[in-house]
Amino acid sequence: MNSMKQFLKIVFGLVLLMGVTSCFDKNQPNYQYMPNMYEPVGYETYQQVENGLFPMGTEAMLPAENTISRGWMPYEFDNTLEGKELARMQKSPLDSLESEANLAMGKELYDVYCAICHGPKGKGQGTLVKREKILGVPSYDDAARNITVGSTYHTMYYGLNSMGSYAAQMSNEKELWQVAEYVMKLKEDLTK
Repeated sequence: MNSMKQFLKIVFGLVLLMGVTSCFDKNQPNYQYMPNMYEPVGYETYQQVENGLFPMGTEAMLPAENTISRGWMPYEFDNTLEGKELARMQKSPLDSLESEANLAMGKELYDVYCAICHGPKGKGQGTLVKREKILGVPSYDDAARNITVGSTYHTMYYGLNSMGSYAAQMSNEKELWQVAEYVMKLKEDLTK
């Protein structure tokens, strides 16, 4: 009798378990709360999506015409030899009363972006040159270079030979001028 009750409990448990699991289908789950969280809609990068929000799709768009980035003014000299010669005569627009602060900031930026190739003193013997990763970085006191603050700014803005542009690394024009002034200080220290 006792074993019969136990047997009926087991049978009843199995029937109940089969009843619960028979409604469950692994291929089609039951109700889902917020189904987009479980089944995301995949978009290809820059794919045209007709959603009304972006009439041209989600492609990368050009900035509006005649606009410039905040903190930047268009540079008046072209990326040509003639433009560099015109820039050579340009003077720094930074305030001469703040020359110590400008040189201090220029040194900080120079140490981060320039010293790795040009060296901490501007002799062209930075870490990458010493390890022979790049070659041909001349010293600032090289007479053939005839660098000025304007030509240094031009070179940092556009790049020259294997040196790329550093305009994007600086937050604004002032930082470019600060580094250019610091390079001229290094040149002056080398020629003493």
